[in-house]
Amino acid sequence: MVVLIILLAALCKEGGLVPDILNPTVESTKLPDGELSLSTVKATPDKIPEYSGQDIIELSGNKPNFTEADLSNITGENYEDLDLLGRCKEAFARLSQDMMPTQERGNIGHVRPTGWVQEKYPGIVNSKPPYLYNRCHLIAYALTGENANERNLITGTRYMNTELMLPYELQVMRYLDSSTNHVLYRVTPYFKGNELLARGVEMEAYSIEDDGKGICFHVFVYNVQPGIDIDYETGESRVEGE
Repeated sequence: MVVLIILLAALCKEGGLVPDILNPTVESTKLPDGELSLSTVKATPDKIPEYSGQDIIELSGNKPNFTEADLSNITGENYEDLDLLGRCKEAFARLSQDMMPTQERGNIGHVRPTGWVQEKYPGIVNSKPPYLYNRCHLIAYALTGENANERNLITGTRYMNTELMLPYELQVMRYLDSSTNHVLYRVTPYFKGNELLARGVEMEAYSIEDDGKGICFHVFVYNVQPGIDIDYETGESRVEGE
């Protein structure tokens, strides 16, 4: 429960109030019922389809693509260097309960990830103030305590950060909080061409000691915000239809 409070406090700092998802009905690889749309179309990480209204799609049959080398990796965590455009790449961690922080997250306002063209949309974005973008951790602070690492922060919509990624993060946190097992966890942002704003993130997780019985998912989460049109080349945005 402590780590959940830490994560929610961090989200409040970043962009306002958090939606009422303290008790999502997340079971293994399933998302909560409701407005979120989960597609089971056949897709692979090298063939991410254009966004067509499905907020989340399963990849590779919802099975992560970890290798034997990944499974035997005991180094903890790794964040790849930024590319030539300053964009984040893969973030990988072998998560355990003892990596989870017990203190509140510090300020990350000085980090400006690519595509950071901030706007407010009252009545459309569900936060106070209604900022479109969050500095979105690839691997959540509450999982590793990794805070103002520019290799772990992308520009993500409020919707992607708190409505789409968070249920999966909470699922992993609850598992770690109640177990001494380890979870392989990888989040990879997807940029199209030279675009500065990620189209979304690929999320993979697998609990090691129980062979994925506790945690096992492989999804792509789209970086979208209902009611807003986004220019992924620059990060600029406008009200849908204007």
